[in-house]
Amino acid sequence: MVKKEMLPHQQTTAEVLRRFASRLETGLGWREAERRLAQYGANVLTEKKRAHPFFLFVGQFRDFMVIVLLVATVLSALLGEYTDALTIVAIVLLNAVLGFIQEYRAEHSLQALREMTAPECRVMRDGQVRKIQARHLVPGDIVLLEGGDRVPADVRLAKTENMYVEEAALTGESMPVAKFADPLPEADLPLGDRQNMAFMGTSVVQGKGVGIVVATGMATEMGKIAHLMQAEGEELTPLQQRLAHLGKVLVVACLLLTAMVVVMGMWNGHGLYEMILAGISLAVAAIPEGLPAIVTVVLALGVQRMIKRQAIVRKLPAVETLGTATVICSDKTGTLTQNRMTVTNLWFDGKTMEMKDVTQNSAKEFRSLHWLMQVGCLCNNARVAAGMDGKRKAAADESSGGWTVEGDPTEGALLLAALQIGIIPEKLRGQWRRIKEFPFDPVRKMMSVVAADASGNVWVLAKGAPDVLLERCTRIMSGGRELGLDNLQKKRILAVNDELARQALRNLGFACRRLAPGVMPKDANEAEKGLCFVGLMGMMDPPRPEVKEAIARCRQAGIKTVMITGDHQTTAEAIARQLGILPPGGQVLTGTQLAKMGQGELTRNISNVYVYARVAPEHKLRIVKALQAQGEVVAMTGDGVNDAPAVKAADIGIAMGKSGTDVTKEAASLVLADDNFRTIVAAVEEGRGIYENIRKFIRYILASNVGEIFTMFIAMLLAMPMPLLPIHILWINLVTDGLPAMALGLDTSAENVMRRPPRDGRESIFARGLGWKIISRGLLIGIVTVAAFWLTLTNNPADLTRAQTVAFATLVMAQLIHVFDCRCERSVFERNPFENRWLVMAVALSTAMLLAVMYVPWLQPVFHTTALSLRDWALVLVAAAVPTIVAGIPGTLSLGRTAPTKVAPR
Repeated sequence: MVKKEMLPHQQTTAEVLRRFASRLETGLGWREAERRLAQYGANVLTEKKRAHPFFLFVGQFRDFMVIVLLVATVLSALLGEYTDALTIVAIVLLNAVLGFIQEYRAEHSLQALREMTAPECRVMRDGQVRKIQARHLVPGDIVLLEGGDRVPADVRLAKTENMYVEEAALTGESMPVAKFADPLPEADLPLGDRQNMAFMGTSVVQGKGVGIVVATGMATEMGKIAHLMQAEGEELTPLQQRLAHLGKVLVVACLLLTAMVVVMGMWNGHGLYEMILAGISLAVAAIPEGLPAIVTVVLALGVQRMIKRQAIVRKLPAVETLGTATVICSDKTGTLTQNRMTVTNLWFDGKTMEMKDVTQNSAKEFRSLHWLMQVGCLCNNARVAAGMDGKRKAAADESSGGWTVEGDPTEGALLLAALQIGIIPEKLRGQWRRIKEFPFDPVRKMMSVVAADASGNVWVLAKGAPDVLLERCTRIMSGGRELGLDNLQKKRILAVNDELARQALRNLGFACRRLAPGVMPKDANEAEKGLCFVGLMGMMDPPRPEVKEAIARCRQAGIKTVMITGDHQTTAEAIARQLGILPPGGQVLTGTQLAKMGQGELTRNISNVYVYARVAPEHKLRIVKALQAQGEVVAMTGDGVNDAPAVKAADIGIAMGKSGTDVTKEAASLVLADDNFRTIVAAVEEGRGIYENIRKFIRYILASNVGEIFTMFIAMLLAMPMPLLPIHILWINLVTDGLPAMALGLDTSAENVMRRPPRDGRESIFARGLGWKIISRGLLIGIVTVAAFWLTLTNNPADLTRAQTVAFATLVMAQLIHVFDCRCERSVFERNPFENRWLVMAVALSTAMLLAVMYVPWLQPVFHTTALSLRDWALVLVAAAVPTIVAGIPGTLSLGRTAPTKVAPR
């Protein structure tokens, strides 16, 4: 059996150099570099070939509903209704342009990904350090890195000096990672634990390093993400699927009914030309060609409302899709947390205090606290400054008191803690003189400085891992005085350290030692012995204060919240419990465990997993796919590059607007301008309301159209004269259908919309009795219209125009009364009919236009109408009210008897 070659992080520096035929002192030769460039290709993220914009645009006309609209255009033109035909053409073009823009922009994710790679880098070639374009790097190149550099390729570090790399965008790790050159034996280490590697697109926070390029271009970890993003196609949203299904049902049903009406009319003696015209008019009216436009407008209005609530929708159906979400997969760092390290707990003088309880008076009261903060400031290389500075690495906010931090976030947190008790770091440093520094390294897990105070006394000031630091301490500070430190006291301090760690805190210990006059330690081991332990500081990336309530609202709405993070299991689990994400009995799964599971096993076990820790980008994608395989509608939030493939693959991707990378924003459907998880809940509520409004106007339009078809069908069945002329049908289609339907799209959500479980993403748009309501209301409208026509014609058989005008008015008024019933699930009396002022105005305007075609003399011959008497109007209004009253009786009787909706917790 062939032995599997070790990965670069497992190999020693010498082995990696041999593998890539390179030398650390001289690097590659220029000719060899050119040969490898031809072999491996440029160090860039390649992109699959895109379709030409012309073909993208033409492809928009393949949609089934678009074909329906084009057929409706031809029918309208045959009738001579060129205005109607032009309107439909405009709708078709509008939809095509919107679809083209969305598809064209959706392919720009990789451009943003490219911009994260370094344009230039310093490389060793033929023994000389040169600056070259990063695209010319090849495997085996020796690159030099220092603070502020962006890593140009995947490199195996050969030398490091106090080097820290910010990897949050790639791995989700909230803290800069300390780097070293020693090999790591485990093959399946998560990216965040490969501390001897630096990856393309990450940034060096501080220190220096020399690395060997081991992967370039699409072979890098960033390239693998780019490949995942290209592999993920765009899927139809639930709304688009429902509308496609609706279009097919409508066309088949309407054409069959229209054909029956034409045949029956000819059977009863009507002329061929007359019935063909009536049939075409009925077909144009029955096919709701304005439906896509109304859906687009309603979604656009929803987008405007979301912008006011800090959510930017990049794709129109996104808000509706979020309303169907059953699971929200959320990244931790920067999404659920503030992406800013903060000191939260202190231990000194044998007691634990929360940082929020510490004041400037506390430093005067407790001398040990003052020493603790003083050591934290002096054994520190970060900087703070007042005011805003766009070049700084951390922006000032309210929680930092208006200060900006430059440098390592952990050290910055120590400075902000000192500021809280009145210590100004830069002023303190001016009073001390730093003599020597022993930088942190991962072997001894400590950092120390030698510094002289204002009196000339020389001190060793140290910070590091509490367990390691305690081993080097022989004394402890209590009340500002140094006392002896025994093993029992060390055990108590370690117990406190463990307790804080269980709360997801990252702890640092602090110690000091006054040196004898004339004594200067030669190395770190000599300096860091016989120390006096001062205290502990526990820090964390704290949860956003509003997130816990938002997660509770999601649970109330039947939506499961899942945390997916690259952070460690202990930290992730503690944060999840604080926020209420992890219920009793809920499981936590690590990336290592997930990697050993097949996709089928993951799918079977995924329902009880609430936290995924230490995961890689491909793991996030697998999680999303497994949830979707279980029938879940998945929303994925994220901010880093590592989130982009999963964000794109999810039913709806949500990116953070402030902290999110451009790559993730391009891949997302929704961008949160305020990075606020609570805004997602607002989007869920908005999405649910919009979908209900879409159902309302579909119910209204189709019931109205069914009423028109049944009016003609019943009349032909009973061998009656035509109750409606083609011009009547077209007028109703253009006037009474459009304005009230649009107003329904502006309706407010029902009060209990967030106390209902998510609807099944696979349900038909006719689910929950909508199909029956459309048929039954349409049938009743048709019956009363034919009844009013027959009664009027019976009283005056010679006046067919009057009878047709009565039928025309009855059909219009029945629809305008029915529109208020469409706002309610059970009865028109369920909600105040006047609370939607836009609907009231639309009904009033439609009524006024109806009166105009009946009473304006020059419009009467155009529409073949006549003025109606009060007696005629009494018949019209009574007949028009019957469908809404009769259909609403069962729902009215049920009002007040229905128990409130209960949603099972998830």
